[in-house]
Amino acid sequence: MMKLVIASSLRFRYLVLALGVVLTWFGLARLKDVPVDVFPEFAPPRVEIQTICLGLSSAEVEQLVTVPLENALNGVPDIDVMRSKSVGQLSSILLIFKSGVDSIRARQLVSERMALASKALPTWAAPPFMMPPLSSTSRIMKIGITSQDKSVMDLSMLAYWTIRQRLLGVPGVANVAIWGEQLKMLQVMVDPNKMAAADITLDQVQEAVSDALDVGLLRYSRGAHIGTGGFVETPNQRFQLIFAASGVTPETLSKVPVTTKDGKPLLLNEVADLVYAPQGMIGDAVINDGPGLMLIVEKFPWGNTLAVTRGVEDALEKMKPGLPGVEIDTTIFRPATFVEDSIDNLSRALLLSCLLVTGIIVIFLYEWRTAIVCIVAIPLSLLAAALVLFMSGATVNTMTLAGFVIALGIVVDDAILDVENIMRRLRLARQAGDTRSTARIVLDASLEVRAPIVSATLIVVAAVVPVLFMQGLTGSFFKPLIGAYVLAIAASLIVAMTVTPALCLILLDNARLEGRESPLIVWLRRHYPPLLERVTRTPRPAFITVGAVTLAGIAVWPLLGHSLLPSFKERDFLMHWVTSPDTSLPEMLRITTRASKELRAIPGVRNFGAHIGQAFAADEVVGVNFGENWISISKDGDYEKTHAKIDEMVEGYPGLYRDVQTYLKERIREVLTGTGEAIVVRIFGPDLDVLRNKAEEVRAALADVPNLVNLHKELIVEVPHIQVTLKLEEAQRYGLKPGDARRASATLMAGEEVGDIFLEGRTYDVQVWTPPEFRRSVDSVRRMQIDTPTGQRVRLAEVANVDIQPTPNVIRREASSRRIDVEANVRGRDLAAVAQDVQSRLDKLSFPLGYYSVLQGEYQELRAARARLEMLGVLALAVIFVLLQQTFGSWRLATLSFLTLPSALVGGILAAWLAGGIVSLGSLIGFLTVLGIAARNGIIMINHFQHLERYEGAAFGMDLVLRGANERLRPILMTTGAAGLAILPLIIFGNLPGHEIEYPMAVVIMGGLVTSTLLNLFILPALYLRFGRGTVGPTGPEAVGAYQGRAT
Repeated sequence: MMKLVIASSLRFRYLVLALGVVLTWFGLARLKDVPVDVFPEFAPPRVEIQTICLGLSSAEVEQLVTVPLENALNGVPDIDVMRSKSVGQLSSILLIFKSGVDSIRARQLVSERMALASKALPTWAAPPFMMPPLSSTSRIMKIGITSQDKSVMDLSMLAYWTIRQRLLGVPGVANVAIWGEQLKMLQVMVDPNKMAAADITLDQVQEAVSDALDVGLLRYSRGAHIGTGGFVETPNQRFQLIFAASGVTPETLSKVPVTTKDGKPLLLNEVADLVYAPQGMIGDAVINDGPGLMLIVEKFPWGNTLAVTRGVEDALEKMKPGLPGVEIDTTIFRPATFVEDSIDNLSRALLLSCLLVTGIIVIFLYEWRTAIVCIVAIPLSLLAAALVLFMSGATVNTMTLAGFVIALGIVVDDAILDVENIMRRLRLARQAGDTRSTARIVLDASLEVRAPIVSATLIVVAAVVPVLFMQGLTGSFFKPLIGAYVLAIAASLIVAMTVTPALCLILLDNARLEGRESPLIVWLRRHYPPLLERVTRTPRPAFITVGAVTLAGIAVWPLLGHSLLPSFKERDFLMHWVTSPDTSLPEMLRITTRASKELRAIPGVRNFGAHIGQAFAADEVVGVNFGENWISISKDGDYEKTHAKIDEMVEGYPGLYRDVQTYLKERIREVLTGTGEAIVVRIFGPDLDVLRNKAEEVRAALADVPNLVNLHKELIVEVPHIQVTLKLEEAQRYGLKPGDARRASATLMAGEEVGDIFLEGRTYDVQVWTPPEFRRSVDSVRRMQIDTPTGQRVRLAEVANVDIQPTPNVIRREASSRRIDVEANVRGRDLAAVAQDVQSRLDKLSFPLGYYSVLQGEYQELRAARARLEMLGVLALAVIFVLLQQTFGSWRLATLSFLTLPSALVGGILAAWLAGGIVSLGSLIGFLTVLGIAARNGIIMINHFQHLERYEGAAFGMDLVLRGANERLRPILMTTGAAGLAILPLIIFGNLPGHEIEYPMAVVIMGGLVTSTLLNLFILPALYLRFGRGTVGPTGPEAVGAYQGRAT
């Protein structure tokens, strides 16, 4: 089969070259349209359901809304984890599905269950709604909106009706949440004292206002009936009857009569003030030390960060002429900048790698024609692999680019081995006066190395195949990298069988190859054989050295730390800012504004934006005590110094939980555990008091773990709330029912929407409420006047007990059980060591029946990924061993080559130790890569020994080993040099954005290349001389004749 492919390529060589040109053109054209992102989508399919429950405490939300919905959703297929969060007036349930599940189908199944369950919810709970599907890195922009001459309420109307609607039309945008939003509504501020003096009830006021509107919302009032226009029918024509909108304004509504007193109408403005004002705030925003709005733009999972960001920026730019006096800051958080920097840095690294590989090819081959043949294989292989990737829906991201960079050295290997052998055989044939045609020599030379190249390529692929079977977050990250790596290698194999022989025949047919030896090769061939002979004749010192280095690697391995993923050098930072759960919104604003001023005073910090509490239809289910501060730092500033000053400033805020993170790191942790910390001890059980006590025990047990920072238990505490308990006997004396008191107090304290007005295409709520001075203390609640059916008024305190009682600020659940977390981060020590210390302390604690703890976080993902890699790695080693046996035809040689592989890995271990002593998941994948490269070079060396003995009549012994090693010196050094120089830019520029994951992988591969090359050049020949006798099949005249017959 291979002979047919190569022969056909030689015969139709110009057609093959034309197809290569077409592939290059088509690939370059296609690359312009490929979506670009920083990482592949790494979160499994998720569905979030939110339910607004006005007036309910967190315990009531859990009992009446969250648990019934959880019970209804429990049977949905393919759910992996169900988490819920119940806070005052809001329930959130997050369903995380298994990887690979169709997200649209999952949403459909959830929607059907939700529709059935919503009928059993309390009537005062709004219908549950699903949040739009969001990407794992959903937040693509945080936009600060401020103005010197416009109020926040005016900005809110602009943002809600104009800016938000326009941004939702940008392809890829899933949601635009507005923090600090103060939507303008018409508020009827009733004065209870004036109502009492006028002897009118709250119900009368509500009904009068509702009836005066075009559309009222009070179910049993006249305003709830929307009159239809009808039509007038004449003999010739029909006229539709339309009622023009009355244009209700505060002035016109204030003249509405509420009732008639002494024959005179009592107008609304006599008992109430009518004003435009915002709703009760559930959150707020601080932009650059002052009030403003923060718009958080989120994208769909299939949205592309760069494309969506540019679409949003274009839309804002087009709107600017229509927004005079409005300042829009799009740089508070812009991850597209990190994406652009990362892709640019990796693209430069790829280009520099290509130049370095080209340089080493030219230096070693010293012939421009052969160099061209090798260099052409690079773009063809990479473009062919890229086309396959992108046609399958992949994006250009740091992982796929890193796969191409690492594959670069392997990609060019096939062409190097082919070209080097073809050039050597052409020289020998011309020196011997061979009468065969150039095409025949090229064909035979290519076939000579084809079998070992195919075997070596299969081994390289087999070594990294375990990564393709990784699951979860690590699989999402590294599968694209290895996919790109494997596809590039497979493409290079095809190129080496088609384009490389065709180009060799075209360029080398009449080329003069004699006397064009590289000076470097001349020098190496002068000094390498004597050194190899010395090592081979007295191998004991070399074997002892290898043993000592291997033992050093084994000794260093336990000293290495372990982590899942490194930190990312983003220039946008987020700080969680969490105060006591009973903190008021004004106090939270004061603390946040002060932090804004201090952070913006740090050199290098460009701007500041913070969002506090909740926003409508947003993914933050928190109280007003929770805030996130976001800053961006300038590219001109010193990253490390600025980061250190930010840490120092944040540490200066005792008494509240705070941290400093980058968004990508936080999102990775959020996907793993639902929290933003590296170490999470999750405690499950039914009773909150017991959970809190056990969480405190866990926190105390972990307090002395070295390098554990920001240790805290989750803020699930009892916070004060005003509880109204009706005294039934007293209420019955006045004819009051429980619902009467509840409805009246809710209207006076929280407001009641009674209808809508429509002005200039916008809808404004109309709300009946009380002025702020009537709802500022517990006494104001007690003094609240309640209308009775008899026409009397009674203070709430006379018919109800009004007390301050504790209630949980939040209730979290997972797997249908309540839970609480003890969380911490790690600084100055490797994650695995800290996690093991944490686990050892947890093992010493006891829990009551029905309660248990689980250590979660990055370490658990790392441990699971390592266990899977180790299990699949054993299978990969077995496959490699079988491939070695099939290649050599000898179990002894297969064992010999196989046993040298661990020693080849030692260089990677030592390199990782010298580069910081931390082994990340990328480092482990680097070890697998080294394994394949080391086995590949071993095959090239041993197979050539066998070829010389079997087909060229060389007798087994020192001369055969020296000749074979010397002839394979150039291809081994070229392939190793190409692989090393390909990853050298990743090491040199390892501190740049985009290289964070690839840097430890490149360090390991570079170290492994050094040791594996030395082993292949010096130790393997010595081992072959000692153990290789009798491992080759028939050798004598029959084998030589068979080879010569095949050649002719």
